[in-house]
Amino acid sequence: MKICVFGASSDRIEPAYFDAAYELGALLAREGHRLVFGGGAGGLMGACARGVLSAGGRPIGIAPRFFDEPGILMTEECDFFFTETMSERKACMEAEADAFIALPGGIGTYEEFFEVLTLKQLGRHRKPIALLNTLGYFDAFDALLRQTAEWGFMSDSVLELYALCRTPAEALGHMTAPAATESAASPLSQYSR
Repeated sequence: MKICVFGASSDRIEPAYFDAAYELGALLAREGHRLVFGGGAGGLMGACARGVLSAGGRPIGIAPRFFDEPGILMTEECDFFFTETMSERKACMEAEADAFIALPGGIGTYEEFFEVLTLKQLGRHRKPIALLNTLGYFDAFDALLRQTAEWGFMSDSVLELYALCRTPAEALGHMTAPAATESAASPLSQYSR
């Protein structure tokens, strides 16, 4: 299974977040899954990819060409694909993945999570989605979504389209639980290496 992981690019956060991201990456590789990620060397994206590499896996990095600057992208052993725009990058990551895990992050992570959640609500895919709730990071986020449903701004059924997971093992378990999922047809052949 190819699992897309979204997460912070910041390096100014608590070490526990990095530990959980690294653990998730190592667990993905040990279980025989591939990581699809935004290609960043820093932050939780980089920590997750390094976890994959530590366990003998090979991540799939997808980034817009303008990110190809010293120190921004992973230089370790990755299968790398470049797009022209951020929108293409996101569409490619979504199409390439069989499932999604959002790590703690900022507005980019929120935007990626909400896009895959919206597409799932609209029936455009049936892929599992999880939030890795390290140190309770997503507690308020989840509470906001529950309030949104309670106040009638969205259906209660949306709350069933993602899982709030405490540990990397729980998040991976949600990805691989017997559920209606679909395999992704790889769109990467149209992008340059």
